[in-house]
Amino acid sequence: MAEEKKEPWLNYLALTTVILAVCATLSTFKGGGFSTRSVIAQAQASDQWAYYQAKGIKGNLYDVERERLQFELDQLPANASPAQREHYQAQLKKVGDKAARYAAERKEIEKEARRLETERDAAQRQGKPFGVAVIFLQVAILISSIAGLFKRKIIWLAALPVGLLGLVYFADGFFLFF
Repeated sequence: MAEEKKEPWLNYLALTTVILAVCATLSTFKGGGFSTRSVIAQAQASDQWAYYQAKGIKGNLYDVERERLQFELDQLPANASPAQREHYQAQLKKVGDKAARYAAERKEIEKEARRLETERDAAQRQGKPFGVAVIFLQVAILISSIAGLFKRKIIWLAALPVGLLGLVYFADGFFLFF
């Protein structure tokens, strides 16, 4: 059998297809990594918000207890002993301090939850271009494969802008141009 003469542009086709495939693979890994970060940050933020709510419930219980104690103190008869009044005052302070502590803790928990939401948003923002890059790179690889199969240079030339667009999104995933 006579061996067909290999056209020189087929070497460039093979090289560009390999480059596109490598970038598509890297885009898949980087996009997956950012997706994982996003999911983990969301789960952690949700945990923080649940913790925030639990602290709020506990704080509200102490507020209710403080109101009950204040009501009982106000209802004491005029002839109640000073020790009894001091006991109520001490309990009111103790319960008030706990309610204030829970309110302060909630502020810190809220800051952490918001930080995690910001981390989630950043991971999503950085992961999206990688996902788009994979689409364009895969389409360019497909078109290049068809060009190689039919040995049509014009088809390969049509794949190049699609691949270039994929490479732009790939670079955007790292640098966030737009």
